[in-house]
Formats: sequence, C-alpha cells, structure tokens
Amino acid sequence: MPDAGNSTVANRVASQAVSLATTWSTAIGIDAPIVNAPMGGAAGGTLAAAVSAAGGLGMIGMGSSATPELLRHELDAMGNVDRPFGIGLVHWVMADQPELLDVALAAGPALLSVSFGEDWTWVHRAHDVGVTVTTQVATVEAARRAVDAGVDVLVARGAEGGGHGEPVIGTLPLLAEVLDQVEVPVLAAGGISSARGVAAVLAAGAAGAWVGTLFATCAEALTPAPARDALVAGTETELTREFDIAAGYRWPATIPERVLRGTPVNAGQGIGSVTQVRSAADTLAQLCAGAEALLRRW
Repeated sequence: MPDAGNSTVANRVASQAVSLATTWSTAIGIDAPIVNAPMGGAAGGTLAAAVSAAGGLGMIGMGSSATPELLRHELDAMGNVDRPFGIGLVHWVMADQPELLDVALAAGPALLSVSFGEDWTWVHRAHDVGVTVTTQVATVEAARRAVDAGVDVLVARGAEGGGHGEPVIGTLPLLAEVLDQVEVPVLAAGGISSARGVAAVLAAGAAGAWVGTLFATCAEALTPAPARDALVAGTETELTREFDIAAGYRWPATIPERVLRGTPVNAGQGIGSVTQVRSAADTLAQLCAGAEALLRRW
C-alpha cells in the first residue's frame, strides 16, 4: 500500500515547484530550483537520489578524501534514479587522482561541479561528452574567468557558506554583483538554510539555491549521527584551518572551512534555522512551500 505521507509530500513538491521554476531549472529537467550542495562526507548517493526523486537536483559530493572507488560506491548507492543528478569534485583532489573525472563523466551527470582550481581543461572534457559544468566563485573576477573558460553555470558562494570556500563577501552582495556581470545562470550558495533564504535569492535573480547545511542533517545524508545532532543543536560557526592541517589536507590558507564552533563539523551561518532532522523529500517540500508563500506575499 502506498505511504500516504510520502504521497502528500510528493504532491506538495510537485505543486509548489511549478511556481518556483526558473529558466535554468526547467532546462536541466528538475521541478524545484534547489540543489543539495555536493558536500564531502555528507552528500552521498542515497541523499542525491532522494533529492532528485523529490524534484530537486541531488548531487554526490567528493571532498578532500575522495577516491574513484568511493565515487563508484556512491553512484551505486543511488540505485535506478531516472531523474537528473549531479557530481561535485574538488579540483586539487581530482588533479591528484585523474580517474575521478573519468568516473564522474562516465556516470552521465546533468551537472558536474569542479571547484577550487585554475586549470580549466576539465571543462572541455566534460563538454566533449555533453555534460554541463559549474564551479563555485567568490568574486566577480573569478566569475569572469570561469565564464571565459566555458563554464555553463556559476555558483556564487558567499562567505556565510559551510565547509571550504573563500570568505570574501556575503552571499547577497556577491550574487548581485555576479548577476550584473555575466550572462550565464547563477546559483546562490552560502547561509541558505530556510524557505526565507531560498525566496530571497530567487527574488534577487538567482537561477537556483545551492543548499548545504540543511541537507546535511537529512535522514538520508552520510552525516554521522553525533555530527547530525550537533548541527541540529548548533547556533554558532567559525572559520578555521585547524582540522585540515591536522588531517594533512592541502587546502591553501585562502580557503579555510566554516565549522560549528569548536568542532570539526562543517556548517554555514544559516545553522540557526536548522532545528530538526527531516527526510530529503520533506525538506524540499518545506523549502518550496515556504518560499512560494513568501514570494506570493511580496
């Protein structure tokens, strides 16, 4: 017998997502312009499958400790999802293990994200097999370089974001500046953990919302239970390199990570809005319903 609760969630996602659809979300084949950020250690195949099945763009994240074998494992964990999905790689990790790009391209993602590097040869390889690409940018100058290199979609990642990134400028000022300077679709990232955040960036002109911390707490995420509990209870974050140095990861000094204060748990400054564990489908439905209500009112 079908689960009435799940059916209700699915219906809510479908009905709300239509009103939130953007040109980009329609073109890529998703219902809601919401992406789960490809967070290493949290965004595995199970979460990606759940987000995609619910109408968003689910992404598998390969972080600092990525390997081709781990990527294959998470792709297998997606099962037979027939909706668009994406894969996210860290450039310097991919450069050390070129097979990561081979495995990612062979999987046929709707979107490939590679960030934190200045070599753009991967863009041409992806385009050669028909894969759309994106990268995170923290400045207008970085946005221009990426577009000049052929990147199809940009992720304007503000300093509020959890995990690794250049803490240069806040999400909304960065989004506004990048939108004024480029012609490609721009997704907004950094501190977006609520329906209000989604509504704000869509109203500002973003093609979609790139949501990390909130999805890291979902039941389907790879996040260990103690870290998930810490995220739900947490209220403050800090920037640090302490945990990267201890683990021997080669992140440059200009790219620290934002974590819950005093812990090695990645979290953005929107953490105060994260108050309970939900399924990915329910999380997406809540974001869509709340954002639509706000945009209609405004």
